[in-house]
Amino acid sequence: MTTRTPLTLAVVGTGPRGVSVLERLAVRLDEQSRRDGCAPRPVRIYAIDAREVGAGRIWRTDQSPWYTMNTVAGQVTMYSGGPDGGPARPGAGPSLGEWLAGRRRPGERVPGPDDYAPRAVYGQYLRSVHRAVAGHLPPHAALESVTARVLSLTPADGGGYRLGLDRPPHTLLADRVLLATGHPLKEPDDAERALLDFARRHPGVRYVRGDSAADLEDELDETRVPPGAAVGVRGLGLSFHDVLLTLTVGRGGRYARDPGGALRYLPSGREPRIVAGSRGGLPIPARGRNEKSPGHRHQPLFLTAQALAAARARRARATGDGRLDFAEDVLPPLLRELDQVYWTALVRARSGPRRAARFAKRHAAAVRDGRDTAALLAREGLGGVPGLDPAALARPFAGEDFTGPGEFRDRLLRVMERDLAEAALGNVRGPRKAALDVLRDLRSAVRDAVDHGGLLPGSHRDAFAGRFLPLNSLLSAGPPAERVEQLHALIRQGLVEIAGPETVFAPDPAGGGFLVSSPRVRGSARTVAVLVDARIPTPDLRRDTAPLIRGLLRDGLIREFVTVGTDGERHRTGGLDVTPGSGQVVDAHGEPLPGVHALGIPTEHTRWFTQVGSGRPGAETGFHRDADRVAAALLLDGGERRGTPERGTPERRTTERRTPERRTPARTVEEMVV
Repeated sequence: MTTRTPLTLAVVGTGPRGVSVLERLAVRLDEQSRRDGCAPRPVRIYAIDAREVGAGRIWRTDQSPWYTMNTVAGQVTMYSGGPDGGPARPGAGPSLGEWLAGRRRPGERVPGPDDYAPRAVYGQYLRSVHRAVAGHLPPHAALESVTARVLSLTPADGGGYRLGLDRPPHTLLADRVLLATGHPLKEPDDAERALLDFARRHPGVRYVRGDSAADLEDELDETRVPPGAAVGVRGLGLSFHDVLLTLTVGRGGRYARDPGGALRYLPSGREPRIVAGSRGGLPIPARGRNEKSPGHRHQPLFLTAQALAAARARRARATGDGRLDFAEDVLPPLLRELDQVYWTALVRARSGPRRAARFAKRHAAAVRDGRDTAALLAREGLGGVPGLDPAALARPFAGEDFTGPGEFRDRLLRVMERDLAEAALGNVRGPRKAALDVLRDLRSAVRDAVDHGGLLPGSHRDAFAGRFLPLNSLLSAGPPAERVEQLHALIRQGLVEIAGPETVFAPDPAGGGFLVSSPRVRGSARTVAVLVDARIPTPDLRRDTAPLIRGLLRDGLIREFVTVGTDGERHRTGGLDVTPGSGQVVDAHGEPLPGVHALGIPTEHTRWFTQVGSGRPGAETGFHRDADRVAAALLLDGGERRGTPERGTPERRTTERRTPERRTPARTVEEMVV
């Protein structure tokens, strides 16, 4: 047995991102053991998690079963390769759907490939992947699980890093570290402080800050939210549905269908009274019924790597800077992708697949050439059919005023009914849901445009983060249609009230609670004793409460990703600054910190949509590429010198380059205002 000093790695956080790196580490270690003629250097890996090693906090296995994923089981995998007839192991394992099917007992019903699995079940799947990693490491490698919170990370004497833990063994030493710490808990901002202070001054009034639904359950139990109490809910996204489930099904209520097929909620009598709202006043629409195979991908025709490269070249020639304007360079081809799928699906529904295929080629060619497509649409009988309008779908009540809550409720129910009908058509045959589903497939192309300072600072802040992201989240990341149908039943039966557009949540000293109201709906004001923020906190390095992150910032070992405009304006993104490729963290001096990498949610804003929690079967995805790049960097043998670019890492775009601010044309941005 070799006596070489082991290479020691620490993976901090074992949700999907941490487990994905463990999986790729195992694949590379196995390849290393087969390739090297001499005994390879021993490797010890610490998998560290404060909640549950192998599942993490968000996907922990002890959470309530009514919290579900919003991606169908057949499109979820943690393995970087599919099954090959052998045992499940790193590089060759089942998707979540296949894993569930393999565990089915006679007579037992488990989620199928087009169903949405409970989050706790996904946590069990993650744990099974973790066990597969541990059970298939080569002899020179070992994996040790550590259930503890990492409180500090400091350089160790002689190299590497010392990790301080909140429980035994209290200290670990590692040569290299991955930070995959997941969703943060943040300090309240000024608006939240005002709500918290008001609640503290008024007995019986409570403000519940946003977090994962499983972590909010204790805050929403019957001792703190009694039956019949008035509860306000801020936000109508995915977490809103989780809060509703906690306060309804979680209290013994259930759903059943009446003889006519309509869904009804059968209350237990322990529910509170719920009033909710958001800026747009629309609960997040449903995902279309899945009609796609796990390996299905939309191949971009307009938002391509070549188109983005050409746009960068034009910008560089015109301004000396290749950063893009989202509204001018990215949004138009993205909308053309949606239009292409929308019109093609309509032709397919009217005239069949062969005619749709011919139409798709002609339509794409006309769009590329800049020709008017009106005549082409008219030949297909679509001359009078409205086009796809994402802004109208996201804000269906824009500019409307309502005489009372009843009028708004009826209007909202009709919008939800139409959405459910569209969802039932599917994400291939249904024109609207087919087009909006493409937003998921275009994430990689959008990342190529925006990651690591790819946009002009003002454009990133205003057009991308300020306008596009809320719309994209609303229209592309919806819940299963079942959840929207359940909410429809609750509203119809008067158990849940949606206040209306532009909902305001404010202290109400006279009423002794919080006031929930919509200025667009007369008579909508309601006073509630408990206000729940049903929005998952977005990462913000400066407000992160974790001792680990605070210490790293204080010691200058990490920094926030900042972009700078030509006028000197600094856009502070809130994201952890990392290098492209392997995600090596960047210190306060702008230099890559040797041996420390970050992946996933901590890097949000430096990169985009890092909360993705799985790969998709059948093809290499960005999720697995990210994991493999980090795994390769963690296993690099030999020293890394401070300030030396890491091997295989593309040259970074400096965040300190001053660039001219570009005004965003109203004609393109206002179409996407949400």
